[in-house]
Amino acid sequence: MNKLTFEEAQRQVDEWIKKYGVRYFGELSNLAILTEEVGELARIIVRKYGDQSFKKSDENANLADEMADVLWVLICLANQTGVNLTEAFEKNMQKKTSRDKERHRNNPKLKKCDDVMM
Repeated sequence: MNKLTFEEAQRQVDEWIKKYGVRYFGELSNLAILTEEVGELARIIVRKYGDQSFKKSDENANLADEMADVLWVLICLANQTGVNLTEAFEKNMQKKTSRDKERHRNNPKLKKCDDVMM
């Protein structure tokens, strides 16, 4: 099985938009849609892992599907604004590593699981 790359995902989304979607929604519309999708993801997470209980309307909620919806809209925004997600992700990982490689280890609020169990 081939693993999906960011490049391939961006290409697949672009092809789908051109074949079925007519055109990309505007960037501001996609930003609003992204916000909506993140809200739907948050709704599931707060009910599954947080203190809220599920409602009848949440019965068919699917965490993976909501994450994929967020990813879809993010890829749309990347495509229409010319962002190469592979390059952006690699640069972001380098930034996080150089900035935070010791920061989290030295944070007393973040204890290792072994420390918490003792």
